[in-house]
Amino acid sequence: MMEQQVSYKKVDNRTLWKVIGASSLGTLIEWYDFYIFGSLAIVISTKFFPADNPTAAFLSTLATFAAGFVVRPFGALFFGRLGDIVGRKYTFLITLLIMGLSTFAIGLVPGYETIGFAAPVLVLAFRLLQGLALGGEYGGAATYVAEYSEPDKRGFRTSWIQTTATFGLFISLGVIMLTKSLMSDEAFQDWGWRVPFLISIVMVVISYFIRKNMEESPLFKKAKAEGKTSSNPLKESFGKRYNFKFVLLALFGAAMGQGVVWYAGQFYALSFLQNVCKVDFDQTNYMIGAGLLGATGFFVFFGWLSDKIGRKAVMLSGMLIAVFTYRPIFDKIYHAADPANKVEIGKEQPVVKEAVDEETGERIRTTTLISNFSDGSSLKEIKRERFDQNALDAGPKIDTSRSIHLGNSSFWTIVSLCFVLVFYVTMVYGPIAAFLVEMFPVKIRYTSMSLPYHIGNGIFGGLLPAVATYLVAKSQALNDAAAAAGNALPVDKPYLAGLWYPIIIASVSFCIGLLYISNKKRDIS
Repeated sequence: MMEQQVSYKKVDNRTLWKVIGASSLGTLIEWYDFYIFGSLAIVISTKFFPADNPTAAFLSTLATFAAGFVVRPFGALFFGRLGDIVGRKYTFLITLLIMGLSTFAIGLVPGYETIGFAAPVLVLAFRLLQGLALGGEYGGAATYVAEYSEPDKRGFRTSWIQTTATFGLFISLGVIMLTKSLMSDEAFQDWGWRVPFLISIVMVVISYFIRKNMEESPLFKKAKAEGKTSSNPLKESFGKRYNFKFVLLALFGAAMGQGVVWYAGQFYALSFLQNVCKVDFDQTNYMIGAGLLGATGFFVFFGWLSDKIGRKAVMLSGMLIAVFTYRPIFDKIYHAADPANKVEIGKEQPVVKEAVDEETGERIRTTTLISNFSDGSSLKEIKRERFDQNALDAGPKIDTSRSIHLGNSSFWTIVSLCFVLVFYVTMVYGPIAAFLVEMFPVKIRYTSMSLPYHIGNGIFGGLLPAVATYLVAKSQALNDAAAAAGNALPVDKPYLAGLWYPIIIASVSFCIGLLYISNKKRDIS
């Protein structure tokens, strides 16, 4: 890492906590805005995409969700350059406003049935703006706090910024659940899902005025007063071989592995529960939320620990443990939810309803069957068929859906496993802000640290839910085809196939980090 001279100017504790609080609040709101889209992916897939193929609609929603991650590196370049030339404070004021207005706008976009393909196009456009804004936000907040912090407490101070991503997800789940509890399921599906998008504008306005009254980073002010800022931070960061080497090390030796562990432990865990295990939507949010709440304090602990034993030691340990335990943990989650592993004690009387489809004029028969199990779980299966009243039997099946509501034993088993997954996240993510800040000098820090962070998280991490879901679907399709042909099944436990993506990426990152990254902390002035 780059050797730098010490010139830390002590800041009083009250000012430090004010800086941490204001930076963290704004970053938390941006993460909330960014993640409510993913938290509502199942509902959004029915609103902005054609409803005739639910699987394709859900994959399209995940792709739109991932698009916000893909453009984050471009936001890192644009706003990183601005932050290194103009300043940290004004740059993340701009990113906050872009994020907030884009989120609010998504809540106003009419559905696919109203404006057709213009709906997914508009949502994609606003999602891209969200990604660009977040690309500039994180680097600014982390740099800002680090440049105020004491050298021996930098990991601890910046770890508060690290909690905001998880708290943003937690709050997004909480707002969604609160909104659902205040209205009927029909109202939430119809218009209530828009509320979490719309109310974010209030939080954005409050955070904007708090940030507006903050002072610029003392290290950046000093560099600017002495004429030591960069006129072309992009060229200095990526055009000079020495600097670019550290950008690549930051990406492949840390941020890449950290990114997949973060998204496997939080977003893919949620997607796995909802789409692979078919657990009730409300319960999945409660389980992930409980895991997040229980483990979030460890971000600060591991940030503090990295001040004592080094950033590399903490982060690489988290990656290594995740690599070796992901498959067993997700396998336990699957079996805890799987009705095949439960003792059935009876079926409720089927509920059959018939109605006329307003668009096609066809008669539709909906049959709901509920099975109960000895552990308190229940499985709901809903079958929709075209129905000809002149025929003895129903016509072709339209679709079948199933969801399981877990009993207490299975519920808390999965909560404990979600806690473990988030615990891994805290190990790799708690120290990384301080780690990245320490790799680069003041004049190119915002640009240089933002790019590897957002490629690691935005591309390698952000693509994880879509890639993993595709791998699971593909593996299951291969097994179904083999079973139909009477052949041996080619994929063992196809529901775990998606985990190969984070396992391989984290393994590569661990090896590069182990060989080429120093565990020594560096001064940042």
